[in-house]
Amino acid sequence: MTERLRFLGSQKTVLRWYRGYIMAAYPFSDFKKLDAVNPILKPREDTWFVCPYAGRVAWEAKDVFNPAAVVHRGRVALLYRAEDNVGRYLGTSRIGLAWSTDGIHFEREPRPVLFPGLDRWARYEWEGGCEDPRIVKLPSGAYLLTYTMYDGMVARLATASSRDLWSWEKYGPAFPKTPDLWSKAGAIVVKDTPDGLEAALINGRLWMYWGESSIFLASSRDGEHWEILCDNDGEPKALLSVRPGHLDSNLVEPGPPALLTPKGIILSYHGKNHSDPGGDPKFPAGAYSSFTATFDPTDPARLVHRDDAPWFMPDRPGECEGQVGHVCFVEGMVRFDRKWLAYYGTADSSIAVAEAPVK
Repeated sequence: MTERLRFLGSQKTVLRWYRGYIMAAYPFSDFKKLDAVNPILKPREDTWFVCPYAGRVAWEAKDVFNPAAVVHRGRVALLYRAEDNVGRYLGTSRIGLAWSTDGIHFEREPRPVLFPGLDRWARYEWEGGCEDPRIVKLPSGAYLLTYTMYDGMVARLATASSRDLWSWEKYGPAFPKTPDLWSKAGAIVVKDTPDGLEAALINGRLWMYWGESSIFLASSRDGEHWEILCDNDGEPKALLSVRPGHLDSNLVEPGPPALLTPKGIILSYHGKNHSDPGGDPKFPAGAYSSFTATFDPTDPARLVHRDDAPWFMPDRPGECEGQVGHVCFVEGMVRFDRKWLAYYGTADSSIAVAEAPVK
């Protein structure tokens, strides 16, 4: 992984990339849900996979949700979480792959591309599975994936890499010094380039927002080994926490890759509403909506702005009823065919898309 990043050099700032090219921001206020085609992916019971532990299973029969997205060789690729209906948890998670030439209509690969296997990481992944991917492209052409290893008791943020999105090399827990730390949702900072979104370096390092109850920060020189930003007591330093009375009153969790712009690093994050009286009583307890926060472009730990209202929230029947009701969970974002496309899980049951124009 170090070789893949070496060409980027040791810049102390990232604002000089691509002379004459203006980096665009995610146009959060302009996204429109494509009701005519949603959901774009639903569970199906006719795709089978021979699991090394459970035997032949219909690996995406229960639910498909929470997709990552990237543009690869002129097509949009979705890496999505799928669950079967068997085992102690009535649903081991595996990561599937789907392709699209228009960003809306997808064809799925018949078998998962990342799953609990007969490898050294099995103790972390079986039998909960591999969950909630997020992906970034490296300018070398390789891809870096963050996902959750879940053994049924502890969620562990993990990383993997690939060049073709089909064959993956697992690196294991992102924080090997604290392998039993509950950790999820790794949103790496990216930049917008003429060739699409790519991982960004700030002060010579990659940066990743992560966490579930609060949002924390980590950095890496190679994309494989990550160092957590800690407070004076040696604990992960919370950069963003819950707000009583708001729709993000129960927990906050990073969404798609954070986008570096000259005005700041824009992070979309999920907020879960608490039950009354701790949450916003106008909306259901447990509802997941998406907010934005902006961090200093040269200091990813410094919060400069946080929106009060969500930019995306559940309001369609398929988003309000399902495995977990009242959930919109945006994890994938790409610029493709002169528009932005946001991919999200609906009620932890299916996958939908929203679009906005590139300005």
